[in-house]
Amino acid sequence: MSSSTKSSANANSGSETIDFGFREVPESEKQKLVHDVFEQVASRYDLMNDLLSGGLHRAWKQAMIDQVNPPRNDRAFAHIDVAGGTGDVAFRCLDRAGAGTHVTVCDINAHMLGVGKARAEAQAHQGRVEFTCGDAETLPFPDRSFDAYTIAFGIRNVTHRDRALKEAYRVLKPGGHFLCLEFSQVVVPGLDDIYNAYSFAAAPRIGQMVTGDGAPYQYLVESIRRFPDQPTFAQMITDAGFARVSYRNFTGGIAALHSGWRL
Repeated sequence: MSSSTKSSANANSGSETIDFGFREVPESEKQKLVHDVFEQVASRYDLMNDLLSGGLHRAWKQAMIDQVNPPRNDRAFAHIDVAGGTGDVAFRCLDRAGAGTHVTVCDINAHMLGVGKARAEAQAHQGRVEFTCGDAETLPFPDRSFDAYTIAFGIRNVTHRDRALKEAYRVLKPGGHFLCLEFSQVVVPGLDDIYNAYSFAAAPRIGQMVTGDGAPYQYLVESIRRFPDQPTFAQMITDAGFARVSYRNFTGGIAALHSGWRL
C-alpha cells in the first residue's frame, strides 16, 4: 500500500517531494501539474469520469446526495461542494432539494468553474448556486458556514490532504456532515486484476481517441493507485476531528464513500 502523502528529501535540491501519479515531484510543483491536467479535461470532465468508472460515477454521486439528504422544503440549508467545478454534484443536490437549499461550488481551476457556470445558466439554477475559485487547503469561507461538505473524485489531487480535511471540519457547522466520494482500493479478489487491466490499458487509450490526449488519463489512473486504502483514509478523517467516521464501498471497492460528522 502506498501513502498519499509520501514525501522524501530531495538530495539535490533539499526540497520535499510528493507523488504525482507514479512520479515523485517537488511538493511546490504538484498543484500546477494537477491544474494543467484539469485544464486539458475541463470541458470533458464527466466523460473522463465515465471512462474511469465505466459510467458508474453517476450512480455513486446519486448515493452521495442521498446521504447529504437536503431538505425538500424552504428550510435554509448550506451545502459546499469542493473540487466540483463543473457543477455535477451541485446540480444533483439542487434537483433533489427544496427552495431553501443553496450550494457553493469551490474549485481551484477557473476553467472548470467556467464550465459549471455555463451549465448552471443552461439548467436554470442561477440564484441557488454560486461558484468560487479557491483552494481546498485554504477555503475562503468563515468558520461554521455550511451544513454539508462534499468532495467527489477531488481529494486525491490535493497536495496536502490532511490540511484539506481540517479545512472541511473548520467550515462545517456543528452537526454538519462531511462526505467524500473517491476512487479507492478494490476489495474483491479477481476484480482488482480486471479493473487494473481496464484502467491502465483501456482508459488512457480511449481518452486519447476521444479527447486527443491520453496523458491526463494516465495520471488520473496512477493517482488512484497512490490514494490510501479505505481504513487509512478513514483514520485521516478521524484525525482531522470528525466523529462517527465510516465508509461504504461501491462496486467492490472501485470507489468508496466516506462519511464523518462535526459534532
